[in-house]
Amino acid sequence: MIIARFLHVLSAVIWVGGMFFAYMALRPVAAKMLEPAQRLTLWAGVFGRFFPWVWTAVALILGSGLYMMAQLGKPAVYVMIMAALGILMMLLFAHLYFALFGKLKRAVLAQEWPAGAAVLGKMRMVIAVNLSLGLLTVTAATLGKLLG
Repeated sequence: MIIARFLHVLSAVIWVGGMFFAYMALRPVAAKMLEPAQRLTLWAGVFGRFFPWVWTAVALILGSGLYMMAQLGKPAVYVMIMAALGILMMLLFAHLYFALFGKLKRAVLAQEWPAGAAVLGKMRMVIAVNLSLGLLTVTAATLGKLLG
């Protein structure tokens, strides 16, 4: 169980930490300093490097989470909250990846900067929601046992 817990926490840190960095640090600087062509090209490249890590994290979180839940028997309420939030995050990420990321890459390749900016704006909203859910999940994981 210790290996499953380690992989679970490490994967959550990579995913949520990556979203926090991208949203709170990289996004404001890129928006302020880069022209649309540079900014959109940067984001397509950043997402292209980050998303394989997220897919790995999703697989490890899901697998280790299900394994640990099976070991627990009847999971506590906070574990069920973590699971529900995690599944919702995974679904939102799948939407981000399959519905939006491809459009961003195509817009950048075609140098259609207004279309790319519109897609990036939608992606930003999904990431903001997922980051919020991720922070709630971390809170549930951290405080859940303490609160009962």
